[in-house]
Amino acid sequence: MNYNASTGARHPTQKPGRKKKHVSDTASMGYAPSYNPYTSSAPPMYDDRGGGAPMAPPYGYVPDNSHGMYTQANQGFPIPSQLLNEPLVANVAMQYGQALVGSGKQLVDRELEKYVPVSRLKYYFAVDTGYVTKKLGLILFPFTHSDWSVKYEQDEPVQPRYEINAPDLYIPTMAYLTYVLVAGLVLGTQNRFSPEMLGIHASSALAWLVVEVLVELVTLYVTNIQSSLKTLDLVAYGGYKYVGIILAVLLNLVFQKTGYYIGLIYCGISLAFFLVRTLKVQVLPESHSVHQHDPYGGGSISTGNKRRLYFLLFVAGIQPLLMWWLSAHLISPKT
Repeated sequence: MNYNASTGARHPTQKPGRKKKHVSDTASMGYAPSYNPYTSSAPPMYDDRGGGAPMAPPYGYVPDNSHGMYTQANQGFPIPSQLLNEPLVANVAMQYGQALVGSGKQLVDRELEKYVPVSRLKYYFAVDTGYVTKKLGLILFPFTHSDWSVKYEQDEPVQPRYEINAPDLYIPTMAYLTYVLVAGLVLGTQNRFSPEMLGIHASSALAWLVVEVLVELVTLYVTNIQSSLKTLDLVAYGGYKYVGIILAVLLNLVFQKTGYYIGLIYCGISLAFFLVRTLKVQVLPESHSVHQHDPYGGGSISTGNKRRLYFLLFVAGIQPLLMWWLSAHLISPKT
């Protein structure tokens, strides 16, 4: 016979000797709620069966003490930032990057070398402060210099920083830029300055230098003169004229026309003397003298040296004329 729960009578559907199960009692019987590791919620850290005993984390999860839960561990490949933190991977990546940059630089250098002689330009700009000071003194005061020979090492000329007689492109380049700035300064003092004038003076001076070098190269080719002169050597020797032009124009600011002409004449003579003594070593070497017997009793004639001498005088003689041509228009007619 069943009684009621309040009166002690049995329930008609309950068997004698058994208790009714409740949902909260499933954990006590060993049946924990199933957990899907792919859901966004994480399992609890503590067992809900009572006692506060910590539960073992499911596979793929690590404890996160800041939130009291478990967080899912990275079960795939490590992220790039973690890879770069590894010393072995970082060293391999660095070596690969250096090799890649080196190969790219070599490719660029080879392509650039086809159009611009970069290796040769490095030689002409291998200067220091001591060389620049001595070379400027040699250009302006060449009359006391005695040794004009250029030293060679393994069939290559010594760098300008170690040889004062070697040509360079640093002084011509800086003198060219300074000439343009001084021209703007002078025009400004004469109220004739405009931004376009700087471009006109820069392009004009550069064009005359190019024409000068081309004429010298054509002369060497037509006269069949064999020398050790290179194109960049001629550019360097032609660029030294800007040093004298700057000095003459600055003297014009202080002493008017008198100072300009005195500076121009002196700098022109000193530059011509400098080029004659410098080019003589390369254009008139003793071994290149070709002697022919004069059938009329005039003795031997050095035909090869005569052509070289004309070329030498031509290069040195046009420098004062170009110096005057590039600076005369900067002298105000009122001064």
